Amino acid sequence: MKARYDAETDTLTLLLRSAPVHDSDEGNAGVILDYDRDGNVVSIEILDASKRVEDPGRIEYLAGAAPR
Repeated sequence: MKARYDAETDTLTLLLRSAPVHDSDEGNAGVILDYDRDGNVVSIEILDASKRVEDPGRIEYLAGAAPR
């Protein structure tokens, strides 16, 4: 998984798979889900990220961490 924050466009993108995007859906305003041909989520895009996410430019890696 990769995360990318673009301060210029205030967009946070979480890349979950390397598959090509086949379809996109904006389920909630400002949150876009991209899907591959099989319906798997490829990426999540959060628009106006600085208003929706606490410190979108900071990434904390928590693999294997105990739930909070």
